[in-house]
Amino acid sequence: MRAIIVEKPGGPEALEVAEVGEPSPGPGQVRIRTAAAGVNPVDAATRAGLLADAGLMPPFGSRGPIGIGWDVAGTVDAVGPDVTRFAPGDPVVGLRDRLDVPLGAYADAIVLDASAVGRAPRSASPAEAATLPLNGLTASQALDLLDLPSGGTLLVTGAAGAVGGFAVQLAVLRGLRVVAAASAADEALVRGLGAEWFVPRGVHLGDAVRALVPGGVDGALDAALLSVAALDAVRGGGAFVAVSGGPAAPVPLRGIAVHNVWIRADGTRLEQLSALVDAGRLTLRVAGTFPLEEAARAHERLEAGGLRGRLVLTLA
Repeated sequence: MRAIIVEKPGGPEALEVAEVGEPSPGPGQVRIRTAAAGVNPVDAATRAGLLADAGLMPPFGSRGPIGIGWDVAGTVDAVGPDVTRFAPGDPVVGLRDRLDVPLGAYADAIVLDASAVGRAPRSASPAEAATLPLNGLTASQALDLLDLPSGGTLLVTGAAGAVGGFAVQLAVLRGLRVVAAASAADEALVRGLGAEWFVPRGVHLGDAVRALVPGGVDGALDAALLSVAALDAVRGGGAFVAVSGGPAAPVPLRGIAVHNVWIRADGTRLEQLSALVDAGRLTLRVAGTFPLEEAARAHERLEAGGLRGRLVLTLA
């Protein structure tokens, strides 16, 4: 079968189409015949060797080629022992959250733990469904960390992006009042997702937010990695979640509880998100599609920026 692998870190040209053996599910696992795979910034970071450099995965060459891709949508075609929740033919979405494995979602088939898989939204195409796992779970788990009560106020930076857009919608469903920060051109988009207030890029974020919410918001979900600029908008004793670690997570000034959201696969939560999609309460956005063989082109487009939604690789 076909798979996209990386043997040496580099630019998009480092992505290779290889013929590999088909994986078999072990105990508690399912094999998914891939219909679509999301293209995420973490895929580009993996390919470029940034995650290896940060000690988040072994160095390239230490265990052979590296598989690429976290998000998968497709159909179960085999189940391992002890799997009763899924059967061949089930349309599913899944998240590969392990980095040190030879195959990722950019492949004709992938084996995942059944606990990392949920039923796909019935109302979505495979390309649409493939945009849900990583970004939807990241937004949902970030809101869990913030733990704000209904009626609380939340700043979402990067609100027009893939994680930010899900965060706005899921926050509103939790009863939160959202201040969305994004490019001025995206105001209509994020208000349509449910944001009550809007702050355009290019202004002093803390001052602008406090003009809307005196004293500052109860929490911030920093999908744009603005760090201290977003922290300044939070009231003393509030909560802050950075979507990635390192410098994106600021010092917890003024008694603010600061967290990083480290994504984990959660099939049960994925099914809950799928149900929200089918109920028309969560929007899936595909920025463009490429065939598997053009993964390098997809990465070039990803790195060019300016996307609203996610690029997706489609597999026949």
